[in-house]
Amino acid sequence: MRAVFALWRSTHPGPTLVVSALSLGLGIAAGLDAWRVAVLVISVFFGQLSIGLSNDAIDSERDRRVGRTDKPIARGDVSLRAAWIAAITTVVVALALSAVLGLGMLGAHAVFLGSAWAYNAGLKSTAISIVPFLVSFGLLPSLATLSAPDPAIAACWATLAGAVLGAAVHLTNVLPDLDDDRATGVRGFPHRLGARWSAVLAAAGIVAGAIAVVWGSVDGDVDRVGVLTWVFVALVIAAAIATIVLAVNRAPGRVLFRLVMSAALILALQLVLSGGGLAG
Repeated sequence: MRAVFALWRSTHPGPTLVVSALSLGLGIAAGLDAWRVAVLVISVFFGQLSIGLSNDAIDSERDRRVGRTDKPIARGDVSLRAAWIAAITTVVVALALSAVLGLGMLGAHAVFLGSAWAYNAGLKSTAISIVPFLVSFGLLPSLATLSAPDPAIAACWATLAGAVLGAAVHLTNVLPDLDDDRATGVRGFPHRLGARWSAVLAAAGIVAGAIAVVWGSVDGDVDRVGVLTWVFVALVIAAAIATIVLAVNRAPGRVLFRLVMSAALILALQLVLSGGGLAG
């Protein structure tokens, strides 16, 4: 059981559960039958397990060098071999479940997972480290719409919102680990851009994503926009302004990280609550 718990901690449980919950909301918003929603969520969950496990397996030696005691593989709580077996098993299960929902869902999820694994395998250390996040999160709404009996790619505005959400996650998620990353030679897009401008770009992108959701979900007829949606947009804009002010006037820290991630969470809720217009 100790090894099982160590493997679970190696899956990056927070992001795994958040992305799985987001797929649940998107599946419901897309009007899927209950069994299709269940298969979608379980498939995404297993896919996220594989992403987290492969990340920690690939980074295990680097994590040891910088003394990451929060990483079970680097700490020796679970073997590298066991982590790789679990990573490969979970990705196979994820794709097998995707196939139950159709070839479109299988293909989209394969690209989603391939993009994420490519990031883990080395793209994280390049100037295009943001691309896998744009691709994978941009495809997330389509995982729901392609799981329908009449599969379709998600609407452009939903794809844009997903991509922006992914960019924000990437640009801010690395902020707490910038020093450790530099020490081990990781220089992705946010590292080259710098913590301050990464936060500013993430905040501006989330505002653009929020506007895209509002405009796209009502086909440009703003009179149909509900009060709750406007509240979400106002919160996103407020968080973005606070982020930019803080980034310009003080060194980036945890407050900045939490502000941007809060805005990203609001954008995710906006996307989920956008209703049945997800399909393009």
